[in-house]
Amino acid sequence: MDSVLADFVAKGELVGVGGLVARRGKVVHRFHLGGKSLAPADPLEQDTIFRIFSMTKPVTAVAMMMLHEEGLWSLDDPIARHLPEFADVRVLAGVNGDGSLRTEAPDHPPTMRELMSHTAGLAYGFDPADPVDLAYITAGVWGADDLREMARRVSSAPLAYQPGTRWRYSMGMEIEGALIEVLTGQSLPDFMRERIFRPLGMVDTDFCVAADKVHRLATVYRKTDEAGWIVMDQPPYVQDPLIIPKLPMGGGGLYSTIDDYARFAQLILDGGRLGDVRLLSEDSIRLMTTNVLSDELQAGGYGIGLQQIRPGFGHALNGAVFHDPAAAGSRVGMGTYQWDGAAGTWFWVDPANDLICVGMIQRLLGKPHLQAITQDLIADALI
Repeated sequence: MDSVLADFVAKGELVGVGGLVARRGKVVHRFHLGGKSLAPADPLEQDTIFRIFSMTKPVTAVAMMMLHEEGLWSLDDPIARHLPEFADVRVLAGVNGDGSLRTEAPDHPPTMRELMSHTAGLAYGFDPADPVDLAYITAGVWGADDLREMARRVSSAPLAYQPGTRWRYSMGMEIEGALIEVLTGQSLPDFMRERIFRPLGMVDTDFCVAADKVHRLATVYRKTDEAGWIVMDQPPYVQDPLIIPKLPMGGGGLYSTIDDYARFAQLILDGGRLGDVRLLSEDSIRLMTTNVLSDELQAGGYGIGLQQIRPGFGHALNGAVFHDPAAAGSRVGMGTYQWDGAAGTWFWVDPANDLICVGMIQRLLGKPHLQAITQDLIADALI
């Protein structure tokens, strides 16, 4: 595996790559190759801090499941039970000649289960050529002053489809962040710090980076044929790391390290417990990591980036799951739960093989599918 990853660095496909593999509760391999930036003598190290983008989503799932255990919400609850602004949500029915939108009533109110599996009808609000995304842009979703106001603005736009009938990558986890704040009376960063990061010893994970740690932060790049490596240091891709943004994104806002995220992954593998600390019951972890998509949706050609939904590879809560690895063309164990991040970070939790893997790079767009590559290589090594 190290040889394959080193080859990507040598060929200029990666600036640096780091990670670890743990099996049966013990770290069995670490890898740290290349640099955390292109600057001379700036190696990627064990304590390098990465922007993990969408690997925030499973962390938000754990936060949600903690509140689920407290009886504050259920999967079949309408979203509107907890965020009343969604009570009057409409569904896109078509676009008129003047660009205005035709809408209709939803067949049923979108549910929490749909919110957490990208099937509620929400969008992400980045593509002005898409009518629902444009409605988000027009409503100023990303310019809201806080998560609750963001949720209100999202609810003013129509759903992209009837709830439960399609899969579309969405800002559902941002809505979950607003919901966590409503249910707890705490900000999302405060809740995660107090209830997840501190108990698990995740000392370098947060929605910002302390000033005395910024020198450990890996630089985010993208690569073009024309200009080579380009530093990505401006919104919307990269925020100021020194401050918590006014919209701390439950779907993509965290910074973390290899070891910190490995502790989180081990929590999932060990059924909600890490050492003497228990955050969730085994039943809650099982519920969080069980596929919720129908066979029809799995065969619908849906997906985002390198996470392509297909038979045997569905979606659980805030993450994907292999419920039939052979059908999905993978050699991971049954029940493997995984996700990745926009800049190429990846992880998976494989309960059948009692294994976790966490990998970190910082390349936006065009990165190799390191999750699948390392899964195959590790499969060869399992005994």
